Amino acid sequence: MTAPQTKKAELVKVRNLVKYFPVEDSDDVVRAVDDVSFDIFAGETLGLVGESGCGKSTVGRCLLRLYEPTSGEVLFAGEELTKMKAEQLRLMRREMQIIFQDPYASLNPRLSILSIVAEPLKIHRIGNKAERRERVAELLKKVGLDPDYMYRYPHEFSGGQRQRIGIARALALNPKLIVCDEPVSALDVSVQAQVVNLLQDLQAEFGLTYLFISHGLAVVEHISQRVAVMYLGKIVEIADAKELYELPLHPYTKALLSAIPIPDPKQKRERIVLQGDVPTPINPPSGCRFRTRCPIAVEECARVVPELREISPGHLAACIRVEGYETAPKTES
Repeated sequence: MTAPQTKKAELVKVRNLVKYFPVEDSDDVVRAVDDVSFDIFAGETLGLVGESGCGKSTVGRCLLRLYEPTSGEVLFAGEELTKMKAEQLRLMRREMQIIFQDPYASLNPRLSILSIVAEPLKIHRIGNKAERRERVAELLKKVGLDPDYMYRYPHEFSGGQRQRIGIARALALNPKLIVCDEPVSALDVSVQAQVVNLLQDLQAEFGLTYLFISHGLAVVEHISQRVAVMYLGKIVEIADAKELYELPLHPYTKALLSAIPIPDPKQKRERIVLQGDVPTPINPPSGCRFRTRCPIAVEECARVVPELREISPGHLAACIRVEGYETAPKTES
């Protein structure tokens, strides 16, 4: 039996985040992230889900300022990241790290594992060579690898082992927040479970906070305390993981959840098949961006941009057709 959880402090606050990318030889822009707001509480895992191209990874990279936001605010432990100068941001990056999606592309093939995992320590001038080597050995043990592997090179490892090395590198500076950018999508299913369990064990041991980005809804349900759903650059629903999976409110969330396969062939789930493709983020639909594929859309959906509003305690949705939307209190923008 688990002890009751106390209310956690906000570690990350994102407000009205916007990221546009210019289109070459054109005045158009790709509206990758368009007015996104959410919080991440200390010690929790916030899952961020949606179809490919909806802006999930861009949100994660803007949060760390790997991409410069077009506008909006990103606060980490009360500090405004978007206004920080280079040196101040470099020091703050000790607290924030990322695990990349591709374990093959994210490790330099010319460097040994020792050099790869020790690189953050070297950049931040932490310890001497012997102390860094000792720290690398400790980190490899933490992620389930033999410390002697530090003298090998990335090509000698499988995808799952490489991702463990990436996790070790992310842990090197004892961060508070780790952005997990689809960290298991490139791995075999059996290895996915091992890596997800490892991330949960490390979170429990070190008190880590995760933004877990994925299009694998079953994985997100397993690891997340809360889940945010994105569609075409906007968040359309946020709720506790259990409530969102059992009682989704937004029609897009319902369609995503209906596509999760059930391992029991005797159980049937009614599939909600969306018509058409995701519209281009260069010229998104007016009003609700989901209306062109929504099975319950009405004429008003083309005129009204739905606000992300709290329909029930802790459960926010952006849809004018959701019951209780009109009477729901406005959320902080």
